[in-house]
Amino acid sequence: MFFSKDTQLEALGDRVLAATWAAFPALARNQLALTWLVYDSPAPINIGGALSAAEFWQYVPRGFSYRGVELMYPASVVKLFYLVAMQDWLERGMVQPSTELDRAQRDMIVDSSNDATGLVVDTLTGTTSGPELAPAPFATWQQQRFIVNRYFEAFGWEELQTINVCQKTWCDGPYGRERAFYGEHMENRNRLTTNATARLLHSIIGGVAVSRARSQTMMQLLRRSLNPHTLMADPENQVTGFLGAGLPLDAQLWSKAGLMSRVRHDAAYVELAEGGRYLLVVFTEGTDAAKNESLLPFISQQVVEAVRSLATAA
Repeated sequence: MFFSKDTQLEALGDRVLAATWAAFPALARNQLALTWLVYDSPAPINIGGALSAAEFWQYVPRGFSYRGVELMYPASVVKLFYLVAMQDWLERGMVQPSTELDRAQRDMIVDSSNDATGLVVDTLTGTTSGPELAPAPFATWQQQRFIVNRYFEAFGWEELQTINVCQKTWCDGPYGRERAFYGEHMENRNRLTTNATARLLHSIIGGVAVSRARSQTMMQLLRRSLNPHTLMADPENQVTGFLGAGLPLDAQLWSKAGLMSRVRHDAAYVELAEGGRYLLVVFTEGTDAAKNESLLPFISQQVVEAVRSLATAA
C-alpha cells in the first residue's frame, strides 16, 4: 500500500461514513467508495517536485479507505489518467507538441470536454472513431486502443492492475467501432477504483508524475477557483455539487470531477488556510446519488472537520 492505515484515521473515517449515511439514508453501503490521505507536516507534497521519485515513494502518508478497491465506472475522472499518459508521451517525444494538443488537454481537464478527450485518446493510441471494421482490422485497432492500459500496467502498482482506461468519454454514447469495442453488454467500459485514482493524484501533487515540470503543468490544469462569482459564471464548473463545494472559501483546491446519469465522483487535493493538507477521492453510484448535489459537499465538510480535529489533537 502507498499509504499506511492508522487507528486515529480509521475512527475519523468511520465517523465520516456514519454521518453520511445518517444524512443520506437512501445511499446504499455499496454505492460509495472513498480513499482519504492526510499529509502530516512536513510532507513532500506540492513543493515543486523537490524530491526524486525514489525518495518520494519512501514517504508513506496516513490513509483511510472504504471500498477503495471496488471497480466503478469513472466518468470524467478517467481524464486524469489520459492527462498523465499524454504528458509522458510528450516528454518522451512519442507525439509532437502543438497548440491544438495543448488546447485539447486544457479543455479536457479544465472544462471536462468530451470532444477534447477524444482527440487526446486518438493521439495517444493512433486510432480514430468511425464505422465498424472487418474482424482483422478491428483486432489491430483494439490492440492499439489498449496501449494506455499497458502503459499503466507497466507502473507495477498494485492499485492499477485491475483498472480499464481505454475508452473515450461521450455525451450521447459510442457508435460504430466504438460501440463494438464496448462489448455487447458494455463489459469493456472504463473502470477505476478510488485507491488507483488516489495514488495517481498523489504522484502528481508529489511532483513525480512523469517529471517535475510535467507534474507542475498538470497541477496548473487541475487548479480550481472557489470564488462564488467565478462559479456562478460557469454553471458547469467542477466545484458546485462536488467536493469543492464543501470547502471553506479560503481553502485551495486541485481536482477532477466525474458526472453522468448514474455516478457522481470527485478526486481532490486540498490545502486548508490553517495548514491542513489532504487528498480525498469519493465515488458514488446510483441515479439518486448522481442527481444529488449535496452528497459530495457534505462528505467534504465532514472531512474538513476531521482534518481540523487532527490539528487540534496534535
